[in-house]
Amino acid sequence: MIQLLSDTSIGEDNFIFEKTLRKHGYLSIAGCDEVGRGPLAGPVVAAAVILPDCADPSLYLDSKVLSHSKREYLAQLLFDQGAQIGVGFVSESEIDRINILQASLLAMKIATENLPGTPADFLLVDGKFKAPVCIDQQTMIKGEAKSASIAAASIIAKVRRDQYMICMHEKYPQYNFANNKGYPTKEHRAALQQLGPCPIHRRSFNGVVDHA
Repeated sequence: MIQLLSDTSIGEDNFIFEKTLRKHGYLSIAGCDEVGRGPLAGPVVAAAVILPDCADPSLYLDSKVLSHSKREYLAQLLFDQGAQIGVGFVSESEIDRINILQASLLAMKIATENLPGTPADFLLVDGKFKAPVCIDQQTMIKGEAKSASIAAASIIAKVRRDQYMICMHEKYPQYNFANNKGYPTKEHRAALQQLGPCPIHRRSFNGVVDHA
């Protein structure tokens, strides 16, 4: 295992880790991130992304600082440019069964295993916990701000989860999932208090268990 540069020394280059890894012989470097640890409803979703050579790393920023339309645009751009993309969903029932941390790691495992084409030979993982896969990897706190590959993964995961929650809004419109995406907004909490949870709520979460 190589020792990468300190993640405090990246400056403005959000592709320096990937370039360093390539110098050490790694060819298929995937960024991996998850979205949806905090919501009261819906799945946790992870993505793994290997950026194509034609990608402009400077475009890919933490999904949380991008607008909805910008995330949608960049997600489509990744597909159009031929990025290798894997996505993993772990349901609310599985979250309740194994806890949100283990569910997040499982989603990362599924996303990595769902990468098409040449398997990843190195993972750059957001956060402090490694993905449970037998691939060389490095974790990074706030990795979306330090690695374009992780940022791309965060964008894909966010877009896919948002799309799912918008679909769930059509089924359970009284909770306004299209707007809150399952997060504990004041409006969402009020709906829970009045109506109780629906089938996609996380029954083990504070704020849901009280009304189950």
